[in-house]
Amino acid sequence: MKLAELDVIVTSPPAPGWGGRYWIFTKVTTDTGIVGYGECYASSVGPEAMTAVIRDVFERHMAGQNPEDIELMFRRVYSSGFTQRPDLTVMGAWSGLEIACWDIIGKDRDRPVHALIGGRVNHRIRAYTYLYPTAPSHKLPDFWVDADMAAEAAVAMVEKGYTAVKFDPAGPYTIRSGHMPALSDISRSVAFCKAVREAVGDRADILFGTHGQFSTGGAIRVGAAIEPYSPLWFEEPIPPDNLPELARIAAAVRIPVATGERLTTKAEFAEALRHGVSILQPALGRSGGIWEGKKIAALAEAHNAQMAPHLYAGPVEWAANVQLAASIPNILMAETIETDFHKALIRGTLTVEGGYIPVPTAPGLGIDFDEDLARAHPFSGEGLHLQMQEAPVSYHEQNVFEGGAPSRT
Repeated sequence: MKLAELDVIVTSPPAPGWGGRYWIFTKVTTDTGIVGYGECYASSVGPEAMTAVIRDVFERHMAGQNPEDIELMFRRVYSSGFTQRPDLTVMGAWSGLEIACWDIIGKDRDRPVHALIGGRVNHRIRAYTYLYPTAPSHKLPDFWVDADMAAEAAVAMVEKGYTAVKFDPAGPYTIRSGHMPALSDISRSVAFCKAVREAVGDRADILFGTHGQFSTGGAIRVGAAIEPYSPLWFEEPIPPDNLPELARIAAAVRIPVATGERLTTKAEFAEALRHGVSILQPALGRSGGIWEGKKIAALAEAHNAQMAPHLYAGPVEWAANVQLAASIPNILMAETIETDFHKALIRGTLTVEGGYIPVPTAPGLGIDFDEDLARAHPFSGEGLHLQMQEAPVSYHEQNVFEGGAPSRT
C-alpha cells in the first residue's frame, strides 16, 4: 500500500463562522483505493498558498511511501530545507497529511486509530465548549462584553451536560507584543468570572481564555484578579514566542497555566513544560499530528501535566483529537464546537452526549466525511483563518474581542 494521490479541500463554514473563516481538509488516496481525510489547522499564509505547501510536502516527502511510515516521513518533513526545528507552516501541512495517513491505516486494518496507538484508555472524553450566544437576546458584538449574557449561556451549556465552559473577555489580541491590560479589561474579566461562577456554582469549571495578549506583568495582574473564582486554567497568557516567561506567571498566579494552540511539535511543548505549564493544548492539525500528539502526551505525563486538545477548526481535527484522547491516561478534556455544519460534515458520526464525547469505534478516525458538502461551501474571501487586530489596545474606550467570530471577508 502506497500513498498515491492528494486533494485539498478548502471549506468556508456558514455564518456566524464558529471555527474560523475556512477549514483546510486533506484527502489522501492510496494505490489500493483507500481514502483518508485529515485537517490542517489555521496557517500563517492564505489558503491558496497553504494548499501549495501541502502539495509540496506530500509530493516531496510522502508520495509513494507506505502510510505506516509515519516516523520516517515526519523526520523528512521536520528536516526539510536543512531545518530540523519547528516550522509552523510546514508542520501544519504535515499535520493534516499525517492525520489522513492514520485514517487510511485504520481503514485498512478495520480498526479505530486509538487501537493502533496504544488502545483505548477512555471510553468517553469530557468535553468543554466556548461560550457562544444561546438566546435571541444575545446579540453580537454586545455578547462578547456582557457578563450577564455570558452567565446565561453558561447555564444553557451546563443544562446540556457540559462541566466546563470557556470565555475570554480580557480585550483583543493585536499584532503588537504583549501589553498591559486596561483596568476596564481587568474589571470586565472579574465581572465575567463572578457572573459565570455564581450562575453555575460548582456544576462546571470555568476556563479563562486569552490569546497571548499580555505582557508578563499584565498577565500576573489579570491572573491575580480572577483567582477568587477558581478558574481551572489561565490560557496562553503571553505571546507564544517567549515560553520561558510563563515560569514567572506560573509562580505568581495560583491558577494552572495552559497553552499550546500556537505551538508545534514536542520541542516547543517540552519547553512549555519546563517553564511551568501544567495543561497542554495541542491542536493536532498544527502540532504535528496524532503520533506527535502521543509523544507530547507522554512528555506531559512525565511532568505530571494533563492534555486538553484545542479545537478552533472543523470536525476532522476534532475527530483526531478524540482518537488521541481515547489512548492517553492524562487527558483532562477536549474542546468541542457544536454547530449544525460541524455535525453535517461528518454526518453526525461524532457527538457530545451529556457533556462527554463517546469514543467512536468505526475504522480510522471513526467519522463519515461528507466530501460533497465540504466542496459545496468553498472559501472566496481574502482574510486568514484568524487575524489579529492592528490597532493598539485602548485605555479610554471599551476593548472588544469578537470571540473568534471574524467578519466574513
